[in-house]
Amino acid sequence: MENKEGFQFTYSAAQQQEVENIRKKYLPKEEDKMEQLRRLHAIPTRKAQTASLIVGIIGALMMGTGMSFAMTELGSAFGSLSMVIGIVVGTMGMVLVALAYPLYNRTLKKEREKIAPQILHLTEELLK
Repeated sequence: MENKEGFQFTYSAAQQQEVENIRKKYLPKEEDKMEQLRRLHAIPTRKAQTASLIVGIIGALMMGTGMSFAMTELGSAFGSLSMVIGIVVGTMGMVLVALAYPLYNRTLKKEREKIAPQILHLTEELLK
């Protein structure tokens, strides 16, 4: 005689769907051409935004530091030079803030040139 011991589970349709949804998250994804095109298209913009934000934020912080040196007692450790140091640091910050947008345009243009062959190849495949 064969002794069969074990458990048998049955799931409802909602539970089956939930199990399938969880399973899909762990399966390797196959990226279709349109998803790949969208992902590639976003890369140059993301790089340009990151570079310009870093420069702009550093410039704004320098500008604020310069204003603090020039207008408050923070610069009292430097004595009479605090006004001059504040003006110089603030001006350098203003220059960086002003350069953030041209940096964005330049970086965007360079990154688009780098990725253009891949984008054009994918668009040709999708348009066929």
